[in-house]
Amino acid sequence: MESAVDIHAIRNDTDHTAALEMIERFWDAPEGSKEAEALEVLAVLVDDYENTRWPIEALDPIETIKAHMIATGRSQADLAQLVGSRSRASEVIARKRALTLGMIRNLESEWSLPATLLIAPYDLKTSAKASKSAPQAVARKRRKPRVAAKRRVAA
Repeated sequence: MESAVDIHAIRNDTDHTAALEMIERFWDAPEGSKEAEALEVLAVLVDDYENTRWPIEALDPIETIKAHMIATGRSQADLAQLVGSRSRASEVIARKRALTLGMIRNLESEWSLPATLLIAPYDLKTSAKASKSAPQAVARKRRKPRVAAKRRVAA
């Protein structure tokens, strides 16, 4: 004996709890029944509500690597084999060095991490020393050609 099922939009946590209880009640419904169809609709509604209410932010490439290492029991030494050295692996994990195309290719082929997850932009940590010296290096590069050009003219 099939009963009428009252399905409506999930707008708050009370509606969400009620929908979860209905899902549990209809879980073993025979395929093709009204309850089975209700179960399918409720699952879509609950999924939509949960994704809206509790969104999961995408991980940046470094967080993706860290999560993968934890999930698969890999260590930083394992990462070092793919990126070239222990110090390079440490710099990557500490966000002091950006992933290169070669590193991304190795992570994709050896660890099956999709390159699309690793090519997303992410922030690197820069030290005060590095940020102070970088503009000076650019300035020195610009000055040298001017000085060299003046010497040629004078000669």
